Amino acid sequence: MRVHRLMTLAAGLFVMCLPIFAAAQGAQVAFGSSQQDRDLPVEVTADNLNVNQNDGTAVFTGNVVIGQGEMRLSAPRVLVVYLKDQSGIESLEATGGVTLVSGPDAAEGERADYNITTGIIEMSGNVLLVQGDNAITGETMYVDTTAGTARVSGRVKTVLQPRAKQ
Repeated sequence: MRVHRLMTLAAGLFVMCLPIFAAAQGAQVAFGSSQQDRDLPVEVTADNLNVNQNDGTAVFTGNVVIGQGEMRLSAPRVLVVYLKDQSGIESLEATGGVTLVSGPDAAEGERADYNITTGIIEMSGNVLLVQGDNAITGETMYVDTTAGTARVSGRVKTVLQPRAKQ
């Protein structure tokens, strides 16, 4: 009788957790406190800068911090690729351990590629997304800065904290 009750309880808990597991498989979450305006200026600070006029790139190294609106990206190395006509930035490639912060949300990964034109940031390599008391890990995270959303994929694991009883 006791084993039957434990199995019933376990089955009930499993069914209650199904929405969490389903969401975790292709976890789509909000990211940041608001939508990011891609037309805002991009501010870069670093210890060093090497510019290559021939291929339209610049490499920032050493304590690189990039800001655009409320969003901050930091990494040891960032490659900036300029548009062909040199009128603006096409993309940013951050490597060596990257931290991305937008509003109350923060993410870490080994690499981040930010396509300024589309507003999509692809973080990869042991990604950790922290939102308050909740955390999601996965291999890749795609952030849509225009929509203010993120999608985590690749063996996703999440820890969701239940609301405190009031």
